Amino acid sequence: MELLIVSFASLAAGFVDSIVGGGGLILVPTLFAVFPTTQPATLFGVNKGASVWGTAVATAQYARRVNLRWAALLPAAAMGFVASLAGAWLVTSISAGFLRKALPFVLLAVLIYTLVKKELGRHHTPRFTGHAETAVACCIALLLGFYDGFFGPGTGSFLVFLFVRWLGYDFLNASASAKLLNTATNLAALALFAYTGHIWWHFALTMAVANVAGSLLGTRLALKHGAGFVRLVFIGVVSTLILKTGFDAFLK
Repeated sequence: MELLIVSFASLAAGFVDSIVGGGGLILVPTLFAVFPTTQPATLFGVNKGASVWGTAVATAQYARRVNLRWAALLPAAAMGFVASLAGAWLVTSISAGFLRKALPFVLLAVLIYTLVKKELGRHHTPRFTGHAETAVACCIALLLGFYDGFFGPGTGSFLVFLFVRWLGYDFLNASASAKLLNTATNLAALALFAYTGHIWWHFALTMAVANVAGSLLGTRLALKHGAGFVRLVFIGVVSTLILKTGFDAFLK
């Protein structure tokens, strides 16, 4: 029964994550509810062991239909991998509790900005080219790669927002680009959890199949309906993240 519940949650997480990030909002609480006495590191390891495959498949699906800017994104993905490892290492030494209280307010600012700027992310007009675009993408990857390793919630949504706001991508291209970087940061965390033995592979592999199925469905919808659809899902996911992180920080 436990495997059935977490596999269904993994499918739903893959669906949401493939469109705009935020799948951990579904899967991580489910894992904690189903296995309340298990070490958090093990549950985070299971989450990464399942979700990295869906994110990778979403990246491949987007790459077939969206003109990804590989020259900027591949160096950024490498930066994100290293930064995520550094963040994961640091969290073993100091607490991320201060971020827990700040996160709802940061997400609220992102939501308000997106709602006020109604044309934000509707048109794909990259602001940089060449080395400048690579440098900006690497800065985004370093910042959010470290955040993903150190704390994590909302990483995919933050990546989408910064690609839209800073690089001038539309929401569809931003989501496709974010998947590549998120795959790299997830791989880094997965490597760390695997090295320390914090993964239940018999759960993670079954959940990975479900996550890939959800990811394929979500990617297909995003590609079919375009940037406007992704923007609406982004607003919905960020709104939910605000409620969830605010509850965890101040009421739980």
